[in-house]
Amino acid sequence: MTAVAELMDYAEVIERFDPVLGLEVHVELSTNTKMFCGCVNEFGGEPNTKTCPTCLGLPGSLPAVNGKAVEGAIRIGLALNCEIAEWCRFARKNYFYPDMPKNFQTSQYDEPIAFDGYLDVTLDDGEVVRVEIERAHMEEDTGKSLHIGGATGRIHGAEHSLLDYNRAGVPLIEIVTKPITGTGERAPEVARAYVTALRDLLRALDVSDVRMDQGSLRCDANVSLMAKDATEFGTRTETKNVNSLRSVERAVRYEMTRQAAILAEGGSIRQETRHFQEADGTTSSGRAKETAEDYRYFPEPDLVPIAPSREWVEELRATLPEMPWERRKRIQEEWKLSDEALRDLLNVGAVDLVAATVEAGATPDEARGWWVNTLAQEANTREVELTELAITPAQVAEVIGLVSSGELTNKLAKEVVQGVLAGEGSPREVVEKRGLKVVSDDSALLTAVDEALAAQPDIADKIRGGKVAAAGAIVGAVMKATKGQADAKRVRELIIERVGS
Repeated sequence: MTAVAELMDYAEVIERFDPVLGLEVHVELSTNTKMFCGCVNEFGGEPNTKTCPTCLGLPGSLPAVNGKAVEGAIRIGLALNCEIAEWCRFARKNYFYPDMPKNFQTSQYDEPIAFDGYLDVTLDDGEVVRVEIERAHMEEDTGKSLHIGGATGRIHGAEHSLLDYNRAGVPLIEIVTKPITGTGERAPEVARAYVTALRDLLRALDVSDVRMDQGSLRCDANVSLMAKDATEFGTRTETKNVNSLRSVERAVRYEMTRQAAILAEGGSIRQETRHFQEADGTTSSGRAKETAEDYRYFPEPDLVPIAPSREWVEELRATLPEMPWERRKRIQEEWKLSDEALRDLLNVGAVDLVAATVEAGATPDEARGWWVNTLAQEANTREVELTELAITPAQVAEVIGLVSSGELTNKLAKEVVQGVLAGEGSPREVVEKRGLKVVSDDSALLTAVDEALAAQPDIADKIRGGKVAAAGAIVGAVMKATKGQADAKRVRELIIERVGS
């Protein structure tokens, strides 16, 4: 059993050390085919059914570069304010891992397609941090190892392992930051905000589905600490394949507290890869981290260099969409949002969801109310991102429309949303299945009103005596009798009419 690591209180970490981050984000491109062969690029499926001699590295097979992947790489580089190389080439990154069929990865080493860029990142309180980009280079993904048996799903304790090469050869862009310094106590927040901003940018470019839960966007978080009087970076660890925004923040924070405790006791940090444990937010040791020399890079002999013309680069620049930050500024003006209201949208990741709900027919205020309040609370309770909830903007707009038409009350609408989240169908299907329509038949409502007045004659007398506020008790009784499906406003009107007649 692994011993529980000693941790330092976070406030003390910040008092004694300066964190240094380096974030490596791997993005699977949404091309139709893989990076170097014609196999379909599609998530899932029966194991080892989307393979061919090329992506399996069989003797005699030869790779060919996917032009759409190169195009996607250039567009990503341009959106990240990078320089685009006039000439670059692929290299072989040599290492053994069971899920890599060739025993080398076709990647780029010292000649990436895009380099020297930046991304401005907005934190929760509106502060903007510029994250400098070292490079964005092209490579291929590996397959997947499935460890059978054991309690963790990892190789330790497993009875045996299976290999699925469907993912091997899928186009990847690896985006590597320069060292991120000077963020202090906000380092974990900056890490999360950066990956969030990058995800939004990639989604706007429509180059990837950026599904972190499916591995099409993965973050490796490098963390090291410097003593306050130090002039050189500390030894770093690399927490591999962190697959949610929340986990990026948790992983960075945990590593800071773990490393600080070791350093405070006079120990040293081992340069290694580590695994993030979703269950408790900790990291565990993986393997000693290789250096570039360990990979024995050399130019890929089976692929010609890539030399994108300046004309082509400018043509691709012209295809760039409205950037997320530009869109947010436009939306803020169009919807007349305060800076605080916009930050609320950003903090819960709801800008695109609200915009899509508005496009589906809702008003901005209605859409914001549902996503920022009701649905954000649901996401928080379920510990998932807002985008992972099983409800679409069109369905939220449909619920809003049912409320506006008087077919649902706000209370019933929340029950309908719960039904949609539970997989019971569209909003209208949930309304029908659960029998949630508002009771609008006056005769049925009058029956319920008469019964409630008869049961509480003293309340009826108060209303007759001019204490109209007392009608609330009768409204409540009617709402209970109708299981919340009555229109409260109409019930109140009928009560006043009945008592006054």
